[in-house]
Amino acid sequence: MIIPLVFLIYLIISFFMNPFNSYWKYLINLPLSLFLMEELLTLLTCWAITELSIAMAKWMDGWLDWETKPIIRAVLQTIFLLIGTYFLLKIFDYLALILCQRPKGFSDELGNWQCAFTGLLMSILISAFHTGNFFFKSWKSSMLEATELQLKAAKFKEIAMQAQLQSLKLQLDPHFLFNNFSILSALIDEEPETASSFLENLSKVYRYMINNLDNNVIAIEEELKFIDSYNYLIKIRYGENVNVDVQVSNETKLKVIPPITIQLLIENAIKHNIATGENPLQIKIYDDQSYLIVENTLQPIDHIIPTTKLGLENIKSRYKLLFDKDVLIKKIDGKFCVALELLQPK
Repeated sequence: MIIPLVFLIYLIISFFMNPFNSYWKYLINLPLSLFLMEELLTLLTCWAITELSIAMAKWMDGWLDWETKPIIRAVLQTIFLLIGTYFLLKIFDYLALILCQRPKGFSDELGNWQCAFTGLLMSILISAFHTGNFFFKSWKSSMLEATELQLKAAKFKEIAMQAQLQSLKLQLDPHFLFNNFSILSALIDEEPETASSFLENLSKVYRYMINNLDNNVIAIEEELKFIDSYNYLIKIRYGENVNVDVQVSNETKLKVIPPITIQLLIENAIKHNIATGENPLQIKIYDDQSYLIVENTLQPIDHIIPTTKLGLENIKSRYKLLFDKDVLIKKIDGKFCVALELLQPK
């Protein structure tokens, strides 16, 4: 669509610049075959000017972009464009003399300069249009990215609030508090040393949750230290009914995950599965080359427990928003597995 438009504009500008140019009289008196040949060459000239203008702009994009040195870019692109267009016009003028059997000196010097000026003007206009289109696309792309970032920030804010609510819910859950304080009360009389250790680990659990409410990521090593304290509370409460086994390499401990992720998965496993002396709940935390995996034996409770699924959904949403990664969830061989991709700290 561009080439015919350039061809039409070229003819219009050339005509209105000098309607009395001897070239027009020469063109009207040509036989049909030579007239068509002249117009075909003019069309090819417009095509060549268009391709040259666009190619020149793309070529310069590779080594001198508009953002770093706009003035130098504009000057050099104009100079190169004028030189290239001048030679193109000379080539097609020579072809016209041969193919269209133009008589030498058929046009005056002013007409030749006007024709050349029109060609140069068209090349500059095409280049300017291409550059303007480039800036428009860049602006449109930046606006779309800004909008996406705003939406992502709003969504992440919502997810972060859910994470805070989930953590606060655990902290302020009267059942959780009652159970832990009941255990602590019993231990104070029967096992003072264990009670002291229980209280210390309980304070570590709460301190970790409060300190990391606003953090997006945390080192796996720090998360596992928190899990040690949390696991101590589980052991005191459930005894051998729940076993948490951690086998994570030192290299993996340097990677990062969203805070309280592993704790939510452990809580989710305990909440939805039977844990008795005859059927202890086995929870294993380990890593492979690419993932941190939290796995538990699948022995679901018979009656349905009302749940908002906030914990697992929150983990999936945070991973997607923070890292654009998916959390892998699968049930295989009587086990429920959640795989979290290992990520490097920034």
